[in-house]
Amino acid sequence: MEIKKLKKVSEYEWEILPVGDMRVPGKIFASQRLIEEMDDKVYEQVCNVASLPGIVKASLAMPDAHWGYGFPIGGVAAFDPEEGGIISVGGVGYDISCGVRTLLTPLEKGEVEPYIETLVKMLFETVPSGIGSEGTIKLSPSQLDEVLVEGAKWAVKKGYGELEDLEYIEEKGCMSGADPGCVSMEAKKRQHRQIGTLGSGNHYLEIQYVAEIYNQEVAQAFGLFKNQVVVTFHCGSRALGHQIATDYLPVLAKAARKYGIPIKEKELVCAPINSPEGESYFKAMVCGVNCALANRQVITHLVRTVFQEVFPGIKLKILYDVSHNTCKVEYHLVEGKLKKLYVHRKGATRAWGPGRKELPLAYQGVGQPVIIGGSMGTASYILVGTAEGEEKAFGSACHGAGRTMSRNQALKFFRADQIIEDLRKKGIIVMAKSKRGLCEEAPEAYKDVNEVIEATCKAGLTKKVAKLIPMGCIKG
Repeated sequence: MEIKKLKKVSEYEWEILPVGDMRVPGKIFASQRLIEEMDDKVYEQVCNVASLPGIVKASLAMPDAHWGYGFPIGGVAAFDPEEGGIISVGGVGYDISCGVRTLLTPLEKGEVEPYIETLVKMLFETVPSGIGSEGTIKLSPSQLDEVLVEGAKWAVKKGYGELEDLEYIEEKGCMSGADPGCVSMEAKKRQHRQIGTLGSGNHYLEIQYVAEIYNQEVAQAFGLFKNQVVVTFHCGSRALGHQIATDYLPVLAKAARKYGIPIKEKELVCAPINSPEGESYFKAMVCGVNCALANRQVITHLVRTVFQEVFPGIKLKILYDVSHNTCKVEYHLVEGKLKKLYVHRKGATRAWGPGRKELPLAYQGVGQPVIIGGSMGTASYILVGTAEGEEKAFGSACHGAGRTMSRNQALKFFRADQIIEDLRKKGIIVMAKSKRGLCEEAPEAYKDVNEVIEATCKAGLTKKVAKLIPMGCIKG
């Protein structure tokens, strides 16, 4: 992206002044280098989103932003339903509620190292992964409807976890407003055996250790300590979320024409939030969120089972579970007034600061944990949200490193065997269902996560708490 197109607000905040149909400015939070590495499509998509009805304050892009469908990945936009605000499939994404969960162990790195290959092998065999992967839970349509309404609460009720787990999940494990009647039978059919599965693509499960603590007070509140072993995994609503997006693209395309909303890119189709079409999509999307929360809860149970077999009596506590492909109803100050907004985060993580009553009681004094995954072989981070970030970006942050190379490009450059060997030399054990998937997700196909984190924090959106280094990684 050409830097001359942007107005510099600070070293880590840049503005696109409104032109043409843009109703609000565009804002990109990144270093100059990260912006110059972004493709021009990010600029175009930020401007397109800024042209949508009812958008509030600005169309935003995070430091890991790259081209997506409709919205850039790493895009954030809030819409006011009282001002004709819209809801968009492209603002949520195909993998509804794709997100990250981190589990805390009481173990230190040295205690786990002798067992790391055993743990990775057992987890690989226990947590189904890969394209079309299926688990042992088989659900009838009516049983799946329960999952879509109850989310992680359903999983806990069925014995896949404890009530305390729900406190440390966004929405307390269940987002309200779901209506399974708005989800097609095709979507339900595709999902009936995918609860408790990791999937493919950039989804992963990692055993990590805490390499650095940057903020002792917040780390203590989060239950983190130096050299602690944690487990982090990244996955979403699987086939159900993808099918919901597929089903609603033509519905919202028709709605956009019906309501006279000009569309600059076909995946940016949308409908007014308060229209029948917009309400139906939102209810279906909430089902996708709850499906993802249930999925991650069952995986949590499977991970605990493996660790308890290797380390009898051990307990794994949830640090937090946060999604990065959602549209959430939230209240934010806009020009001094508290407004009900529909906040789209497409490849962007919610990052609330201290004092939000929606957070677990233990975190309300410090802010929300923000879990940012790197690529296999590189660091991941635990950050914390800030009040400044709420004011600047509706309490949003990046979600990962962000790709610099397409999957097809990566396939041409990397060999799976070489990736496995290189990572083993770094002390990282990797197992994958697909050699192709391993090549597509090569660490070198991504931006430098350290630079992305630095920009996110220097822009005031978050603060660093801890750095995590992988010991073992499972890929689909």
